[in-house]
Amino acid sequence: MTTSDFVVVTTTHDDETKARELASAVIRDRLAACAQVYRIQSVYWWDGAVQDSAEWRIDFKSRASLADRLCARIVELHSYDTPEVVGVPVITGSAAYLDWVAAETRS
Repeated sequence: MTTSDFVVVTTTHDDETKARELASAVIRDRLAACAQVYRIQSVYWWDGAVQDSAEWRIDFKSRASLADRLCARIVELHSYDTPEVVGVPVITGSAAYLDWVAAETRS
């Protein structure tokens, strides 16, 4: 199935518990159907120096029509000064899975 009706919105957190709490809050709000939380190693420029730290990445699966509200909610709940919040369109996927994402998110 080819579509642009769905997105994956990504953020990161420095604490696994907080990452899971953020994921759960967004799912409870029905702004995403699911979230995957997994450990990554991030290298980035911050406070005038290169940082290298463990983080927890959260990928939210949602409908494109909810992307702005989803991003705003992530920023609202996040403890970072400048959290990564980026969304990418889903250009193809299983029809059954995408139907499930649509059914489990707000209309």
